[in-house]
Amino acid sequence: MQEILLSKGKKIIAVGEDIPANATIFNAENATLLPGLIDAHVHTSIGGLRDALKFGVTTELEMNGDFTKRGREIQLKDLVDVADVRSTGTAITAPGGHPDELLPDGDEIPEFVLKELEKLSKEEREAMLAAYAHDHEEIPQVTTMEEAIKHVHTQVENGADFIKIMIEEGTVMGAPGLPVLSDDILKAAVEEAHKLDKIVIAHVLTAHSSQAAINIGVDGLGHLFIDRPGSTSKLVKSIAESGAFVTPCLVPCLVLNSSILGNSAAELADDPRVYSKLSPEWIDILNSSFNTFPQGSMENSFNNVMDLHHAGVDILVGTDVSPVPVPNLGGLAHGASVHHEMLLLVKAGFTPIEALRSATSKTARRFCLDDRGRIAEGMRADLVLVDGDPTTKITDTLTIKTVWLKGVKQPI
Repeated sequence: MQEILLSKGKKIIAVGEDIPANATIFNAENATLLPGLIDAHVHTSIGGLRDALKFGVTTELEMNGDFTKRGREIQLKDLVDVADVRSTGTAITAPGGHPDELLPDGDEIPEFVLKELEKLSKEEREAMLAAYAHDHEEIPQVTTMEEAIKHVHTQVENGADFIKIMIEEGTVMGAPGLPVLSDDILKAAVEEAHKLDKIVIAHVLTAHSSQAAINIGVDGLGHLFIDRPGSTSKLVKSIAESGAFVTPCLVPCLVLNSSILGNSAAELADDPRVYSKLSPEWIDILNSSFNTFPQGSMENSFNNVMDLHHAGVDILVGTDVSPVPVPNLGGLAHGASVHHEMLLLVKAGFTPIEALRSATSKTARRFCLDDRGRIAEGMRADLVLVDGDPTTKITDTLTIKTVWLKGVKQPI
């Protein structure tokens, strides 16, 4: 076993060298040290970031929400017990388009958000309300190429780390007929984001929308297509040739697709390594499911993700978990679902090491997070110590002994 020497600051200063006399030593017998895990697709909150850290997820990538640089400065000031986060800000969608069908009507703050606010300190509550008010005082309308370009600039000015577009007509979500922006408008947004050195991720859930996203030049697909038409091999080749990554919904999609197909995460919820760290509300969510497309098949999702993997497409681990426990968005929970996602990837045909890379180094590389995802000199000291050997038994990732964030040991 190699010794990892941490500085008093945030970074790993050496790997495998002599132990200094004043070092703090942790007993890692029969244990494995991993880089901090990364969830490549979330919608999060202060509580979500806290839960993620308990499960060794030290970075969450928000794909529509409040945690741009501006939002982080408002909401996370002086907080040290939360995972790191990067965000798209507000995604580009048509008026009334996805995710409108998932949100309550009216301008009042939803009840499930109010319940979450009750759990926060006064300062955290005021910060969350300030961010919520800013993001809802004027919902950006995009109906033209000019408005799409303006929207990209607005998100970048707010400190968005990347850009998200929605291509969702609603059938898979149980809401067919949702409005979708034209390819020309979406392509204008993609091209403008690239001019500003921002990568673009597309929400897609079907083969048709996936091909449309690739045709307009996106850098990644934020879900895995849930169907498997006769043209699947052509689509897989197109994605591979484009260089785009896929966060499959087998990654959200292995977890999210499973939920959409009506499968809950009850087995995960019953695991003492999980229920001991989550609130009863989140356990209830794990025991439920989306169940909006029961005619689909997990076998198709497994085959789709393995076809992409064998074609050389980068597959990233993500969950699409909601910021707070929402009854109709079931089967998912912050942190815990990353471990479920890796397990499902292994069931699909990944080796445990490949699944671990999809939750660490591969995601860091695709999102240009050059300071994390690996255990090496100069990297952030975001680390997870687990009992057992997850490189041979992936479920050992849940047996967490210690989590460090920027070199600081976290309560778990």
